[in-house]
Amino acid sequence: MAVSVIIPCYNEEDSITDLLVAIYEQSFPRDEIEVIISDGMSTDATREKITDFANEFPDLQLRVIDNQKKTIPSGLNQAIQTASGEYIVRLDAHSNPHPDYIARSIRALEGGLGDNIGGVISIQAASEGTIAQSIAIAAGHPLGVGDARYRIGSEPGEVETVAFGAFRPELIDRIGLFDETLLANEDYEFNVRIRKAGGKIWLDPAIQANYIARSTFKELSVQYWRYGYWKLRMLLRYPETFRWRQISGLFVLSWLVLGSLSIWFPAARWLLAVEAAVYGAALILAGIGAGVDKKSLLMGLGVPLAIATMHFSWGSGFLWSLLVYSFDKIFRKEPD
Repeated sequence: MAVSVIIPCYNEEDSITDLLVAIYEQSFPRDEIEVIISDGMSTDATREKITDFANEFPDLQLRVIDNQKKTIPSGLNQAIQTASGEYIVRLDAHSNPHPDYIARSIRALEGGLGDNIGGVISIQAASEGTIAQSIAIAAGHPLGVGDARYRIGSEPGEVETVAFGAFRPELIDRIGLFDETLLANEDYEFNVRIRKAGGKIWLDPAIQANYIARSTFKELSVQYWRYGYWKLRMLLRYPETFRWRQISGLFVLSWLVLGSLSIWFPAARWLLAVEAAVYGAALILAGIGAGVDKKSLLMGLGVPLAIATMHFSWGSGFLWSLLVYSFDKIFRKEPD
């Protein structure tokens, strides 16, 4: 088998069939692809959807394995250890790779461009509703994701990290499996170890996939709180990887500190007002751009709300993680 496509999955009945269809329609020879879905014991109709697809398209080799630990890194590791391909291509259950995704990824690996190869991820809305559309725009907006090159696009070249990724199994022998103590940011940490081992992460914008964003502000908030919480744990191990786009924790902290101090100090009130005005202006500009582009007043309101939800959820998760870690250190316990 040439390529093993590995997919961690949990309760993805709405997206798993679309992903499998996208894999089935790849330009890469179908008889050289195996698909391994590591399912975290889904409680919805995910497995039924997979079975239905397998029965309809038996010429695609497809396996489902049980991920009893129910985490993304454990699912990835199980799939890697099960894989028999010369190359491993990681995908997400919310993703839809373009038809040449696998072929271009393998070509880049064979060309020696990098040890882990990735492309640009275009964020797509989960539905036609205003909230879902606003979240999709925010999740791909520079104000929302900063300078993450796999989100905003760029020229081909070496990068710090990529979404998903394609690599040879030998890479695992060099750096190890995904870190199962990190329940998010496991891909970034994986790429940090590749770079520390002298490897190269390569982004090719011609390798493209769509990613289905969350559909509600509640789902978005939970997602980004989790990202912030586990990013702190990753940064404690690799503080040199801190980037300006990760200042949301300090941003939220500044609001809490200035808000508390403003009760007694007029200067704190002024600083908080200035910070709120600058931040509000940035959100309004983002909203105006989205509203004009989509010709929708509601979108002009929804995008700023989505971006703010991302920032404050990520920052709150980051600060909570710091608080928990500090508490554990004070009482001489190991951090979670």
